Amino acid sequence: MNKQLKGTPWFVKGDTNGFFGLFSNVLTNFLAAIGLLAAINMPGDILYGKIVPGTAVAIGLGGIIFAIQARRKSLETGKEDMTAMPYGLSVPHYFIVAFGVILPVYAATNDWVIAWSTGIAWNLVQGIIMTLGAFVGPFIQKHIPRSALLGSLAGIALTFIAMNPMGEIFSTPYIGLLTLVIVLGGWIAHKKLPGNIPAGLLAIIIGMVLAWATGYMELSAVQEAASGFSIAFPSIAIGNLIEGFAYLSPFLAAAIPLAIYDFLESLDNIESAEVEGDKYPTTLSLLVPGLLSILGSFLGSPYPTIIYIGHPGWKKAGARVGYSLATGIGIILIAFIGLMPLVMSIIPLVALLPILVYIAMTIGTQAFTTADPKHVPAMILGLMPFIASYVILQVNNTLTAAGLSAGEVGFDVLRDNGVYYEGWSTLGASDILVSMMLITIVIFLIEKKFKVAAMYSLITAGLAFFGFIHAGEFGFGTGSEAALGYVAMAAGLMFFNYYKHPSERNKA
Repeated sequence: MNKQLKGTPWFVKGDTNGFFGLFSNVLTNFLAAIGLLAAINMPGDILYGKIVPGTAVAIGLGGIIFAIQARRKSLETGKEDMTAMPYGLSVPHYFIVAFGVILPVYAATNDWVIAWSTGIAWNLVQGIIMTLGAFVGPFIQKHIPRSALLGSLAGIALTFIAMNPMGEIFSTPYIGLLTLVIVLGGWIAHKKLPGNIPAGLLAIIIGMVLAWATGYMELSAVQEAASGFSIAFPSIAIGNLIEGFAYLSPFLAAAIPLAIYDFLESLDNIESAEVEGDKYPTTLSLLVPGLLSILGSFLGSPYPTIIYIGHPGWKKAGARVGYSLATGIGIILIAFIGLMPLVMSIIPLVALLPILVYIAMTIGTQAFTTADPKHVPAMILGLMPFIASYVILQVNNTLTAAGLSAGEVGFDVLRDNGVYYEGWSTLGASDILVSMMLITIVIFLIEKKFKVAAMYSLITAGLAFFGFIHAGEFGFGTGSEAALGYVAMAAGLMFFNYYKHPSERNKA
Protein backbone atom coordinates (compact mmCIF):
# COMPACT_ATOMS: atom_id res chain seq x y z
CA MET A 1 0.00 0.00 0.00
CA ASN A 2 1.32 3.44 -0.89
CA LYS A 3 1.96 5.76 2.01
CA GLN A 4 -0.47 8.70 1.95
CA LEU A 5 1.24 11.97 1.11
CA LYS A 6 0.96 14.58 3.85
CA GLY A 7 1.28 17.80 1.90
CA THR A 8 1.51 21.32 3.29
CA PRO A 9 -0.56 22.04 6.44
CA TRP A 10 -3.37 24.56 6.15
CA PHE A 11 -1.64 26.84 8.62
CA VAL A 12 1.93 27.00 9.92
CA LYS A 13 3.72 29.49 12.13
CA GLY A 14 5.20 31.33 9.14
CA ASP A 15 1.72 32.07 7.84
CA THR A 16 1.34 34.62 10.63
CA ASN A 17 4.23 36.62 9.18
CA GLY A 18 2.87 36.13 5.69
CA PHE A 19 -0.64 37.19 6.64
CA PHE A 20 0.38 40.48 8.22
CA GLY A 21 2.56 41.19 5.20
CA LEU A 22 0.25 40.17 2.37
CA PHE A 23 -2.96 41.35 4.04
CA SER A 24 -1.51 44.80 4.72
CA ASN A 25 -0.20 44.98 1.14
CA VAL A 26 -3.52 43.96 -0.42
CA LEU A 27 -5.53 46.15 1.95
CA THR A 28 -3.27 49.17 1.32
CA ASN A 29 -3.71 48.84 -2.45
CA PHE A 30 -7.47 48.40 -2.02
CA LEU A 31 -7.71 51.51 0.15
CA ALA A 32 -5.56 53.50 -2.27
CA ALA A 33 -7.86 52.47 -5.13
CA ILE A 34 -11.04 53.56 -3.38
CA GLY A 35 -9.25 56.63 -2.00
CA LEU A 36 -8.65 57.88 -5.54
CA LEU A 37 -12.35 57.62 -6.32
CA ALA A 38 -13.21 59.35 -3.05
CA ALA A 39 -10.77 62.10 -4.03
CA ILE A 40 -12.72 62.79 -7.24
CA ASN A 41 -15.91 62.94 -5.13
CA MET A 42 -17.60 59.75 -6.24
CA PRO A 43 -20.76 59.35 -4.11
CA GLY A 44 -20.46 56.99 -1.15
CA ASP A 45 -23.47 54.87 -2.12
CA ILE A 46 -21.66 53.82 -5.31
CA LEU A 47 -18.14 53.69 -3.86
CA TYR A 48 -18.83 51.89 -0.59
CA GLY A 49 -22.16 50.30 -1.49
CA LYS A 50 -21.24 48.89 -4.92
CA ILE A 51 -17.52 49.05 -5.74
CA VAL A 52 -16.02 48.00 -2.39
CA PRO A 53 -18.04 44.79 -1.84
CA GLY A 54 -17.79 43.74 -5.50
CA THR A 55 -14.04 44.29 -5.56
CA ALA A 56 -13.61 42.47 -2.25
CA VAL A 57 -15.20 39.34 -3.72
CA ALA A 58 -12.79 39.38 -6.69
CA ILE A 59 -9.78 39.85 -4.39
CA GLY A 60 -10.87 37.56 -1.59
CA LEU A 61 -11.89 34.61 -3.76
CA GLY A 62 -8.49 34.76 -5.49
CA GLY A 63 -6.65 34.43 -2.18
CA ILE A 64 -8.87 31.50 -1.19
CA ILE A 65 -8.52 29.77 -4.58
CA PHE A 66 -4.73 30.04 -4.62
CA ALA A 67 -4.57 28.70 -1.06
CA ILE A 68 -6.66 25.67 -2.10
CA GLN A 69 -4.51 25.26 -5.22
CA ALA A 70 -1.31 25.18 -3.14
CA ARG A 71 -2.80 22.73 -0.65
CA ARG A 72 -4.00 20.35 -3.40
CA LYS A 73 -0.70 20.59 -5.27
CA SER A 74 1.18 19.74 -2.08
CA LEU A 75 -0.98 16.65 -1.55
CA GLU A 76 -0.30 15.54 -5.14
CA THR A 77 3.46 15.95 -4.82
CA GLY A 78 4.03 15.29 -1.12
CA LYS A 79 5.74 18.69 -0.72
CA GLU A 80 5.30 20.07 2.78
CA ASP A 81 6.53 23.59 1.97
CA MET A 82 4.32 24.74 -0.91
CA THR A 83 3.64 28.48 -0.81
CA ALA A 84 0.47 29.84 -2.39
CA MET A 85 0.91 32.57 -4.98
CA PRO A 86 -0.09 36.02 -3.66
CA TYR A 87 -2.93 37.83 -5.36
CA GLY A 88 -4.65 41.22 -5.36
CA LEU A 89 -5.54 44.36 -7.33
CA SER A 90 -3.48 45.45 -10.30
CA VAL A 91 -1.73 48.53 -8.94
CA PRO A 92 -1.26 50.67 -12.12
CA HIS A 93 -4.87 50.17 -13.12
CA TYR A 94 -6.60 51.86 -10.24
CA PHE A 95 -4.94 55.13 -11.22
CA ILE A 96 -5.92 54.60 -14.85
CA VAL A 97 -9.54 53.66 -14.20
CA ALA A 98 -10.03 56.59 -11.82
CA PHE A 99 -8.41 59.36 -13.87
CA GLY A 100 -8.42 57.86 -17.36
CA VAL A 101 -11.91 56.34 -17.51
CA ILE A 102 -14.33 57.25 -14.72
CA LEU A 103 -13.39 60.92 -14.30
CA PRO A 104 -13.48 61.77 -18.07
CA VAL A 105 -16.87 60.06 -18.45
CA TYR A 106 -18.24 61.95 -15.46
CA ALA A 107 -16.88 65.22 -16.87
CA ALA A 108 -18.68 64.50 -20.16
CA THR A 109 -21.98 63.27 -18.70
CA ASN A 110 -22.16 64.78 -15.19
CA ASP A 111 -23.56 61.38 -14.13
CA TRP A 112 -21.70 59.22 -11.60
CA VAL A 113 -23.74 56.12 -12.39
CA ILE A 114 -22.75 56.28 -16.06
CA ALA A 115 -19.12 56.94 -15.12
CA TRP A 116 -19.08 53.93 -12.77
CA SER A 117 -20.86 51.80 -15.38
CA THR A 118 -18.18 52.63 -17.94
CA GLY A 119 -15.51 51.67 -15.41
CA ILE A 120 -16.99 48.22 -14.83
CA ALA A 121 -17.42 47.69 -18.60
CA TRP A 122 -13.74 48.59 -18.98
CA ASN A 123 -12.88 45.99 -16.33
CA LEU A 124 -14.93 43.36 -18.16
CA VAL A 125 -12.83 43.92 -21.29
CA GLN A 126 -9.69 43.59 -19.17
CA GLY A 127 -10.90 40.30 -17.73
CA ILE A 128 -11.84 38.84 -21.12
CA ILE A 129 -8.41 39.61 -22.59
CA MET A 130 -6.63 38.24 -19.51
CA THR A 131 -8.71 35.05 -19.76
CA LEU A 132 -7.76 34.61 -23.41
CA GLY A 133 -4.15 35.25 -22.45
CA ALA A 134 -4.25 32.28 -20.08
CA PHE A 135 -4.17 29.97 -23.10
CA VAL A 136 -1.19 31.82 -24.61
CA GLY A 137 0.86 31.69 -21.41
CA PRO A 138 2.47 28.27 -21.94
CA PHE A 139 3.57 29.30 -25.45
CA ILE A 140 5.29 32.41 -24.07
CA GLN A 141 6.99 30.38 -21.33
CA LYS A 142 8.33 28.05 -23.99
CA HIS A 143 9.73 30.74 -26.30
CA ILE A 144 10.85 33.55 -23.96
CA PRO A 145 13.96 32.88 -21.82
CA ARG A 146 13.38 32.62 -18.08
CA SER A 147 15.84 35.48 -17.49
CA ALA A 148 13.61 37.72 -19.62
CA LEU A 149 10.55 36.87 -17.53
CA LEU A 150 12.32 37.31 -14.20
CA GLY A 151 14.30 40.34 -15.38
CA SER A 152 11.09 42.19 -16.19
CA LEU A 153 9.80 41.36 -12.70
CA ALA A 154 12.95 42.87 -11.22
CA GLY A 155 12.19 46.07 -13.12
CA ILE A 156 8.68 46.24 -11.67
CA ALA A 157 10.07 45.55 -8.19
CA LEU A 158 12.73 48.26 -8.42
CA THR A 159 10.39 51.00 -9.62
CA PHE A 160 6.68 50.55 -9.03
CA ILE A 161 6.95 48.31 -5.96
CA ALA A 162 9.85 49.88 -4.04
CA MET A 163 10.40 53.51 -5.03
CA ASN A 164 7.28 55.16 -3.61
CA PRO A 165 7.51 53.17 -0.35
CA MET A 166 11.16 54.19 0.02
CA GLY A 167 10.18 57.80 -0.53
CA GLU A 168 7.52 57.50 2.18
CA ILE A 169 9.96 55.74 4.53
CA PHE A 170 12.51 58.54 4.22
CA SER A 171 9.78 61.14 4.61
CA THR A 172 9.26 59.78 8.14
CA PRO A 173 12.54 57.95 8.80
CA TYR A 174 12.18 57.58 12.57
CA ILE A 175 9.23 55.25 11.93
CA GLY A 176 10.06 53.96 8.45
CA LEU A 177 13.67 52.93 8.99
CA LEU A 178 13.00 51.28 12.34
CA THR A 179 10.13 49.21 10.94
CA LEU A 180 12.25 48.41 7.86
CA VAL A 181 15.09 47.05 9.97
CA ILE A 182 12.65 44.95 12.03
CA VAL A 183 11.23 43.41 8.85
CA LEU A 184 14.68 42.77 7.35
CA GLY A 185 16.06 41.44 10.63
CA GLY A 186 13.23 38.95 11.00
CA TRP A 187 12.83 37.89 7.35
CA ILE A 188 16.35 38.15 5.91
CA ALA A 189 18.65 37.75 8.93
CA HIS A 190 16.13 35.30 10.53
CA LYS A 191 16.67 36.90 13.93
CA LYS A 192 14.47 35.44 16.66
CA LEU A 193 12.32 38.14 18.26
CA PRO A 194 10.95 38.42 21.83
CA GLY A 195 8.18 35.91 22.47
CA ASN A 196 8.75 34.62 18.92
CA ILE A 197 6.49 37.43 17.72
CA PRO A 198 6.37 37.59 13.88
CA ALA A 199 8.58 40.35 12.46
CA GLY A 200 5.77 41.81 10.34
CA LEU A 201 3.45 42.08 13.34
CA LEU A 202 6.17 43.61 15.54
CA ALA A 203 6.98 46.20 12.85
CA ILE A 204 3.31 47.22 12.66
CA ILE A 205 2.97 47.44 16.47
CA ILE A 206 6.17 49.48 16.89
CA GLY A 207 5.17 51.73 13.99
CA MET A 208 1.72 52.31 15.50
CA VAL A 209 3.12 53.13 18.95
CA LEU A 210 5.65 55.60 17.55
CA ALA A 211 3.13 57.21 15.20
CA TRP A 212 0.49 57.76 17.89
CA ALA A 213 3.02 58.77 20.55
CA THR A 214 4.57 61.45 18.34
CA GLY A 215 1.38 62.90 16.93
CA TYR A 216 1.96 61.51 13.44
CA MET A 217 -1.53 59.98 13.51
CA GLU A 218 -4.66 62.03 14.27
CA LEU A 219 -7.69 61.02 16.31
CA SER A 220 -9.95 63.07 14.05
CA ALA A 221 -9.19 60.68 11.16
CA VAL A 222 -10.32 57.73 13.28
CA GLN A 223 -13.51 59.55 14.27
CA GLU A 224 -14.25 60.42 10.65
CA ALA A 225 -13.67 56.81 9.54
CA ALA A 226 -15.87 55.46 12.36
CA SER A 227 -18.68 57.86 11.47
CA GLY A 228 -18.81 56.46 7.92
CA PHE A 229 -19.28 52.87 9.07
CA SER A 230 -21.80 50.89 7.00
CA ILE A 231 -22.40 47.25 6.06
CA ALA A 232 -22.57 46.44 2.33
CA PHE A 233 -22.88 43.27 0.28
CA PRO A 234 -22.24 42.82 -3.46
CA SER A 235 -25.05 42.98 -6.00
CA ILE A 236 -25.33 42.13 -9.69
CA ALA A 237 -24.68 45.09 -12.02
CA ILE A 238 -25.49 43.63 -15.46
CA GLY A 239 -27.70 46.58 -16.39
CA ASN A 240 -24.87 48.98 -15.56
CA LEU A 241 -22.43 46.91 -17.62
CA ILE A 242 -24.68 47.19 -20.66
CA GLU A 243 -25.07 50.93 -20.10
CA GLY A 244 -21.31 51.37 -19.71
CA PHE A 245 -20.47 49.80 -23.06
CA ALA A 246 -22.18 52.69 -24.82
CA TYR A 247 -19.46 55.02 -23.50
CA LEU A 248 -16.51 52.63 -23.65
CA SER A 249 -15.18 52.97 -27.21
CA PRO A 250 -12.77 55.89 -26.56
CA PHE A 251 -11.02 53.80 -23.89
CA LEU A 252 -10.69 50.46 -25.70
CA ALA A 253 -7.38 51.37 -27.36
CA ALA A 254 -5.77 51.67 -23.93
CA ALA A 255 -7.69 48.77 -22.33
CA ILE A 256 -6.19 46.07 -24.54
CA PRO A 257 -2.46 46.70 -23.94
CA LEU A 258 -3.13 47.23 -20.23
CA ALA A 259 -4.84 43.84 -20.04
CA ILE A 260 -1.86 42.30 -21.82
CA TYR A 261 0.37 43.97 -19.21
CA ASP A 262 -1.59 42.31 -16.40
CA PHE A 263 -1.57 38.92 -18.06
CA LEU A 264 2.20 39.09 -18.59
CA GLU A 265 2.87 40.20 -15.01
CA SER A 266 0.83 37.26 -13.71
CA LEU A 267 2.76 34.96 -16.05
CA ASP A 268 6.07 36.30 -14.75
CA ASN A 269 4.97 35.63 -11.19
CA ILE A 270 4.02 32.02 -12.01
CA GLU A 271 7.51 31.61 -13.44
CA SER A 272 8.97 33.20 -10.29
CA ALA A 273 7.14 30.64 -8.12
CA GLU A 274 8.45 27.78 -10.27
CA VAL A 275 12.03 28.96 -9.80
CA GLU A 276 11.45 28.65 -6.04
CA GLY A 277 10.30 25.04 -6.52
CA ASP A 278 6.53 25.61 -6.53
CA LYS A 279 5.33 24.63 -10.00
CA TYR A 280 1.71 25.53 -10.72
CA PRO A 281 -0.23 24.91 -13.96
CA THR A 282 0.15 28.01 -16.10
CA THR A 283 -3.20 28.16 -17.86
CA LEU A 284 -5.32 27.28 -14.82
CA SER A 285 -3.43 29.80 -12.69
CA LEU A 286 -3.81 32.58 -15.26
CA LEU A 287 -7.53 31.87 -15.55
CA VAL A 288 -8.04 32.89 -11.90
CA PRO A 289 -7.33 36.64 -12.29
CA GLY A 290 -9.01 36.71 -15.70
CA LEU A 291 -12.25 35.08 -14.59
CA LEU A 292 -12.34 36.87 -11.24
CA SER A 293 -11.88 40.23 -12.98
CA ILE A 294 -14.91 39.32 -15.10
CA LEU A 295 -16.85 38.28 -11.99
CA GLY A 296 -15.82 41.53 -10.27
CA SER A 297 -17.15 43.58 -13.17
CA PHE A 298 -20.53 41.82 -12.91
CA LEU A 299 -20.55 42.72 -9.19
CA GLY A 300 -19.69 46.37 -9.78
CA SER A 301 -15.88 46.43 -9.58
CA PRO A 302 -13.89 48.55 -12.05
CA TYR A 303 -10.58 46.99 -10.95
CA PRO A 304 -8.78 44.03 -12.59
CA THR A 305 -6.87 41.59 -10.39
CA ILE A 306 -3.55 39.80 -10.92
CA ILE A 307 -1.19 37.26 -9.43
CA TYR A 308 1.08 39.38 -7.26
CA ILE A 309 4.80 39.76 -7.27
CA GLY A 310 6.49 38.42 -4.12
CA HIS A 311 6.09 34.64 -3.92
CA PRO A 312 9.81 34.07 -3.17
CA GLY A 313 9.70 36.62 -0.35
CA TRP A 314 6.71 35.05 1.33
CA LYS A 315 8.23 31.59 0.93
CA LYS A 316 11.46 32.70 2.60
CA ALA A 317 9.41 34.32 5.38
CA GLY A 318 7.88 30.91 6.10
CA ALA A 319 4.40 31.53 4.65
CA ARG A 320 2.70 28.54 3.06
CA VAL A 321 -1.05 28.15 2.48
CA GLY A 322 -2.80 29.81 5.41
CA TYR A 323 -1.50 33.32 4.75
CA SER A 324 -3.31 33.46 1.41
CA LEU A 325 -6.47 31.88 2.79
CA ALA A 326 -6.58 34.27 5.75
CA THR A 327 -5.91 37.28 3.51
CA GLY A 328 -8.76 36.34 1.16
CA ILE A 329 -11.24 35.81 3.98
CA GLY A 330 -9.99 38.91 5.82
CA ILE A 331 -10.43 41.21 2.82
CA ILE A 332 -13.99 40.01 2.25
CA LEU A 333 -14.99 40.43 5.90
CA ILE A 334 -13.40 43.83 6.43
CA ALA A 335 -14.99 45.15 3.22
CA PHE A 336 -18.45 43.75 3.86
CA ILE A 337 -18.64 45.17 7.40
CA GLY A 338 -17.25 48.55 6.38
CA LEU A 339 -14.03 48.60 8.43
CA MET A 340 -11.50 49.38 5.69
CA PRO A 341 -11.18 53.15 6.27
CA LEU A 342 -11.12 52.61 10.05
CA VAL A 343 -8.20 50.15 9.89
CA MET A 344 -6.05 52.52 7.88
CA SER A 345 -6.86 55.45 10.15
CA ILE A 346 -5.38 53.45 13.04
CA ILE A 347 -2.33 51.82 11.40
CA PRO A 348 0.22 54.24 9.85
CA LEU A 349 0.95 53.47 6.21
CA VAL A 350 4.67 54.06 6.77
CA ALA A 351 4.76 51.04 9.10
CA LEU A 352 3.40 48.78 6.34
CA LEU A 353 5.54 49.94 3.43
CA PRO A 354 8.83 48.25 4.49
CA ILE A 355 7.14 44.96 3.65
CA LEU A 356 6.93 46.05 0.00
CA VAL A 357 10.61 47.02 0.05
CA TYR A 358 11.46 43.54 1.36
CA ILE A 359 9.44 41.97 -1.47
CA ALA A 360 11.24 44.10 -4.05
CA MET A 361 14.63 43.08 -2.62
CA THR A 362 13.69 39.40 -2.75
CA ILE A 363 12.42 39.56 -6.33
CA GLY A 364 15.56 41.34 -7.52
CA THR A 365 17.73 38.80 -5.72
CA GLN A 366 15.88 35.89 -7.31
CA ALA A 367 16.09 37.38 -10.81
CA PHE A 368 19.83 38.02 -10.76
CA THR A 369 21.02 35.01 -8.78
CA THR A 370 19.13 32.45 -10.87
CA ALA A 371 20.24 33.95 -14.20
CA ASP A 372 23.27 32.82 -16.14
CA PRO A 373 25.89 35.47 -15.17
CA LYS A 374 26.63 36.25 -18.80
CA HIS A 375 22.94 37.20 -19.29
CA VAL A 376 23.01 39.84 -16.54
CA PRO A 377 23.88 42.70 -18.96
CA ALA A 378 20.69 41.90 -20.89
CA MET A 379 18.68 42.00 -17.65
CA ILE A 380 20.20 45.36 -16.72
CA LEU A 381 19.00 46.70 -20.08
CA GLY A 382 15.57 45.26 -19.25
CA LEU A 383 15.31 47.48 -16.16
CA MET A 384 15.43 50.63 -18.24
CA PRO A 385 11.87 50.61 -19.69
CA PHE A 386 10.51 50.49 -16.12
CA ILE A 387 12.78 53.32 -15.00
CA ALA A 388 11.60 55.35 -18.00
CA SER A 389 7.90 54.73 -17.34
CA TYR A 390 8.34 55.45 -13.63
CA VAL A 391 10.13 58.74 -14.35
CA ILE A 392 7.49 59.77 -16.89
CA LEU A 393 4.75 59.00 -14.34
CA GLN A 394 6.46 61.25 -11.78
CA VAL A 395 6.97 64.03 -14.34
CA ASN A 396 3.31 63.84 -15.39
CA ASN A 397 2.12 63.87 -11.79
CA THR A 398 4.28 66.91 -11.04
CA LEU A 399 3.10 68.81 -14.11
CA THR A 400 -0.54 67.91 -13.41
CA ALA A 401 -0.20 69.20 -9.85
CA ALA A 402 1.06 72.48 -11.32
CA GLY A 403 -1.84 72.62 -13.79
CA LEU A 404 0.42 71.95 -16.76
CA SER A 405 1.26 69.23 -19.27
CA ALA A 406 4.48 68.27 -21.02
CA GLY A 407 3.14 69.67 -24.29
CA GLU A 408 2.41 73.03 -22.66
CA VAL A 409 5.88 73.23 -21.14
CA GLY A 410 7.41 72.22 -24.47
CA PHE A 411 9.30 69.04 -25.33
CA ASP A 412 12.29 71.09 -26.49
CA VAL A 413 12.39 72.96 -23.19
CA LEU A 414 12.27 69.70 -21.25
CA ARG A 415 14.98 68.17 -23.44
CA ASP A 416 17.24 71.19 -23.01
CA ASN A 417 16.95 70.66 -19.26
CA GLY A 418 17.86 66.98 -19.41
CA VAL A 419 14.31 65.57 -19.42
CA TYR A 420 14.03 63.39 -22.53
CA TYR A 421 10.27 63.17 -22.24
CA GLU A 422 9.44 61.87 -25.71
CA GLY A 423 12.17 59.24 -25.72
CA TRP A 424 11.38 58.02 -22.20
CA SER A 425 7.66 57.90 -23.02
CA THR A 426 8.40 55.73 -26.04
CA LEU A 427 10.78 53.48 -24.13
CA GLY A 428 8.41 53.02 -21.20
CA ALA A 429 5.16 52.43 -23.12
CA SER A 430 4.07 48.81 -22.33
CA ASP A 431 7.21 48.52 -20.22
CA ILE A 432 6.83 44.87 -19.19
CA LEU A 433 6.58 43.61 -22.79
CA VAL A 434 9.34 45.96 -23.97
CA SER A 435 11.58 44.67 -21.19
CA MET A 436 10.92 41.02 -22.00
CA MET A 437 11.63 41.52 -25.70
CA LEU A 438 14.80 43.58 -25.20
CA ILE A 439 16.20 41.04 -22.74
CA THR A 440 15.36 38.19 -25.11
CA ILE A 441 17.05 39.87 -28.07
CA VAL A 442 20.22 40.64 -26.12
CA ILE A 443 20.38 37.16 -24.53
CA PHE A 444 20.45 35.57 -27.99
CA LEU A 445 22.99 38.18 -29.10
CA ILE A 446 25.21 37.25 -26.13
CA GLU A 447 24.86 33.59 -27.12
CA LYS A 448 25.87 34.60 -30.67
CA LYS A 449 22.60 33.24 -32.02
CA PHE A 450 22.29 36.28 -34.25
CA LYS A 451 19.59 34.89 -36.54
CA VAL A 452 17.34 34.11 -33.60
CA ALA A 453 18.00 37.55 -32.12
CA ALA A 454 17.13 39.13 -35.48
CA MET A 455 13.88 37.14 -35.60
CA TYR A 456 12.88 38.46 -32.17
CA SER A 457 13.85 41.98 -33.30
CA LEU A 458 11.44 41.69 -36.22
CA ILE A 459 8.71 40.34 -33.96
CA THR A 460 9.28 43.33 -31.68
CA ALA A 461 9.13 45.64 -34.70
CA GLY A 462 5.70 44.21 -35.52
CA LEU A 463 4.51 44.71 -31.95
CA ALA A 464 5.69 48.32 -32.10
CA PHE A 465 4.19 49.03 -35.51
CA PHE A 466 0.70 48.13 -34.37
CA GLY A 467 1.06 49.92 -31.02
CA PHE A 468 1.35 46.95 -28.66
CA ILE A 469 4.56 48.57 -27.37
CA HIS A 470 6.19 51.99 -27.60
CA ALA A 471 2.88 53.72 -28.33
CA GLY A 472 -0.05 55.05 -26.37
CA GLU A 473 -2.67 53.21 -28.39
CA PHE A 474 -3.29 50.47 -30.90
CA GLY A 475 -3.43 51.31 -34.57
CA PHE A 476 -1.75 50.86 -37.92
CA GLY A 477 1.68 52.48 -37.70
CA THR A 478 1.17 54.06 -34.24
CA GLY A 479 4.66 52.93 -33.23
CA SER A 480 6.27 53.11 -36.65
CA GLU A 481 9.41 55.00 -35.58
CA ALA A 482 10.27 52.42 -32.93
CA ALA A 483 9.38 49.64 -35.39
CA LEU A 484 11.89 51.05 -37.88
CA GLY A 485 14.51 51.00 -35.13
CA TYR A 486 13.94 47.30 -34.49
CA VAL A 487 14.14 46.56 -38.22
CA ALA A 488 17.49 48.34 -38.25
CA MET A 489 18.52 46.31 -35.21
CA ALA A 490 17.60 43.10 -37.07
CA ALA A 491 19.71 44.21 -40.03
CA GLY A 492 22.68 44.77 -37.73
CA LEU A 493 22.21 41.33 -36.18
CA MET A 494 22.12 39.69 -39.61
CA PHE A 495 25.34 41.49 -40.46
CA PHE A 496 26.91 39.97 -37.34
CA ASN A 497 25.63 36.57 -38.43
CA TYR A 498 27.15 36.60 -41.91
CA TYR A 499 30.24 38.74 -41.49
CA LYS A 500 33.36 36.76 -40.72
CA HIS A 501 36.40 38.58 -39.41
CA PRO A 502 39.70 37.29 -40.86
CA SER A 503 40.57 35.81 -37.47
CA GLU A 504 37.28 33.88 -37.49
CA ARG A 505 37.86 32.68 -41.04
CA ASN A 506 41.31 31.42 -40.05
CA LYS A 507 39.81 29.46 -37.14
CA ALA A 508 37.31 27.92 -39.52
